[in-house]
Amino acid sequence: MLEDQSVEKIIQKIKSSQLSIKELMEYYIDRIEKYNTDLNAIILLKDKETLISEAIKKDNLKETHKPLNGIPIAIKDLSDVVGLRTTYGFPGTKNYIPQKNSLFVDRLIKSGAIIIGKTNTAELGVGGHTINRLFGPTSNCYDFSKSAAGSSGGASTAVAAGLLPFADGTDQMGSCRGPAAYANIYGYRPTPGLISVDRRNQNTKIPVLTTPGCLAKSPNDMAFLLDEMVGSNIKDDYSFDLNEPFKNQKIDEKDFINIKIGWLSNMNTNYKIDNKILDICEIQLKKLEDLNIKIEKLKPDFDHDTLWSSWITFRSKSIYEDTLAMNIKDINTMTYQAIWEYNNGKKISDEKLQIAKDQKNKCYEQIENIFKNYDFLALPSAQIFPFDKNLQFPKKINTFELDTYHRWLEVFILSSLLELPTITVPVGFNEEGIPMGMQIIGKKKSDLKLFAFAKKYEEIFNFSKFKPLLD
Repeated sequence: MLEDQSVEKIIQKIKSSQLSIKELMEYYIDRIEKYNTDLNAIILLKDKETLISEAIKKDNLKETHKPLNGIPIAIKDLSDVVGLRTTYGFPGTKNYIPQKNSLFVDRLIKSGAIIIGKTNTAELGVGGHTINRLFGPTSNCYDFSKSAAGSSGGASTAVAAGLLPFADGTDQMGSCRGPAAYANIYGYRPTPGLISVDRRNQNTKIPVLTTPGCLAKSPNDMAFLLDEMVGSNIKDDYSFDLNEPFKNQKIDEKDFINIKIGWLSNMNTNYKIDNKILDICEIQLKKLEDLNIKIEKLKPDFDHDTLWSSWITFRSKSIYEDTLAMNIKDINTMTYQAIWEYNNGKKISDEKLQIAKDQKNKCYEQIENIFKNYDFLALPSAQIFPFDKNLQFPKKINTFELDTYHRWLEVFILSSLLELPTITVPVGFNEEGIPMGMQIIGKKKSDLKLFAFAKKYEEIFNFSKFKPLLD
């Protein structure tokens, strides 16, 4: 009934009484009951009777002025929803019940959305693969034996499989962008501050590394969610407002063909990337070039080692401080990845943080010089194809042995450290039918321009028509 309906069309049908919120809820519950056992994307789901009751209440209220009136969403299990546990997928916090909502959750509730449960995440949000000891791994919806990436893999799989119309995520080291690539959907990491976060206890010596983000089958679908999540808040000094909504963004043909994209490929061989991923990306870039988009393969004069050094310093210190704030009594109960970050982080002094800051500033100057000649930069959205979902993390790419648990996520740190808005766009499938994506990276706070490009991209290539065969 609603399988091929856009979010915009669903909202219109509810407003015109062609579709009840109860019917909408029943549709998504039916899909969850049918497919979630294999996918393990949605966790902590409210019981069916409660959800139907909430939907009927919404129908009776007739709050058609609310933008997301009656639209169901599940929140990633790193963010807080009153009435639901926030477990982080970690046994030590499995019974944590928050007393207040995350800021963007309040916005979604105010907009009329119905929160139905949580989406699965990497344990403690650390690592690029959605697996934890409380709920187990989330499956890739194109191959149930493979990883969905992470840490927003529950969100990406739920969206790609049609269990949700769209989803929130969080993105530090590609946690929205990587899962989107593995699911043939769009995954967006905005400029930090665009979606407000309560930062009142944050160490100001560490830059903002993590931001909430979004996942959807199309930029048009995503716009309806984004427009209700974004905006400044007094609790977030870093937050800012936009002067236009995402749903109104568009780009005309003249501006589209004048766009210039710099293809960073494997960053002068510094990034270990499966050659077949590079091939799929370059085939898609050639299709853009055929549309008169200017594509240039770059060999940038960029200090790759400095970028990595700055990133791992800030990331480890940030995770170390998060661990302290959670009052985890026995560090050895955490995963290998979290323990690795904790042990690195506790050794990092203020002097080392200052060095990392100087390194970041140097890299930002370098990327600004590159952006003088390009509208966007492009990188693959993964370094390897999906791997066995029961592994904690891959240890090699092709025959190359990885030196850390997260070196396979290195393609994401350029955007994350330098605060560049980035969207994963689908680019195609390999011979096994597994999808892949590519990051389109904009200048800081150029979110609207980036989004306009993504909308035009989907309009041309219509990747949202490709869906996983779940039965």
